[in-house]
Amino acid sequence: MSVNIVRTLPEDAWQAFVAANPASNIFHTPEMSRVFERAAGYQPQLWAAVDGDGRPQALLLPVEIAVLGGPLRRLTTRAVAYGSLLAAPAPEGQGVLAPLLAAYRRDARRRALFTELRNLSDTAEWRPALEASGFVYEEHLNFLIDLARPAEAIWQGIRDNARRNIKKAQREGVIVEEATEPAQVDVAYALLHDVYRRLQVPLADASLFRAAFEVLQPAGMFKIMLARVAGKDIGVMTLLLHRGTIIYWYTGVDKAYSAYRANDLLVWHVLEWGSRNGYRTFDFGGGGKPDEEYGVRDFKAKFGGDLVHFGRYQCVHRPALLRLSELGYTALRRFL
Repeated sequence: MSVNIVRTLPEDAWQAFVAANPASNIFHTPEMSRVFERAAGYQPQLWAAVDGDGRPQALLLPVEIAVLGGPLRRLTTRAVAYGSLLAAPAPEGQGVLAPLLAAYRRDARRRALFTELRNLSDTAEWRPALEASGFVYEEHLNFLIDLARPAEAIWQGIRDNARRNIKKAQREGVIVEEATEPAQVDVAYALLHDVYRRLQVPLADASLFRAAFEVLQPAGMFKIMLARVAGKDIGVMTLLLHRGTIIYWYTGVDKAYSAYRANDLLVWHVLEWGSRNGYRTFDFGGGGKPDEEYGVRDFKAKFGGDLVHFGRYQCVHRPALLRLSELGYTALRRFL
């Protein structure tokens, strides 16, 4: 089969390829690329392998993320394919991965320190081609919760301590409501900003969330859930929705109200809502590396999901610059 590597696709062909592939996720969609186009500090790319008739056989959608601009851009730019790559079933899909990845790597050396592919499903069949192309597999965990069952059954699978927290939040009068107005996006972002600043972790620019609200929310692909008590917003959870899957995206709770257990209630509210509205899977958005302690993983484990090992792939394009960048980031965190 002849193959061509292209940087653009007609949107109907793009949409059709995503719709026909059961392994696709929201990060493979044109809508998500439009969100990244509107977000400050993000630059989405499209790389596709097409056959002689112009039909896509594989798709790679890395997003370049620059923490700093100007002369420091080269030291702070990485590329992340949040939904990993997408390929047609073997043998067609596997046969085009090598030329696709080779073309991408030649270009990426000039633009990013490294590229990371974040797998949202099992990519074992692509692993030989990825490793032969310089992408190193790394263990990374996640939790998936089956929503295709009654909410009562999901409740029974939640650990006792989480159920107690949920009931406490309800007794304290915490309610969860969906954000429906643009002004509420700014409220949600303010909550996230305070949480990430306290944790000394960089947070995406507010324009990412505004773009998601403008592009995805009308299509039923994005929701912001706000936890409120006595008229005050104290917690937020953002969700990505696509083809029966809900992805837990950005979340946080005002530390001053941590005793209200809004985090637990937000998760339960979404699990119950998803079960009652025909969703099949709740994707908890990552559980860290198995050999490292990770408090977030302990929180997520309380909700009774299946622990999966889909992992990630990383290809380092500029090793020396990456080491220098990591040293600089360690120093920078002291001042955040």
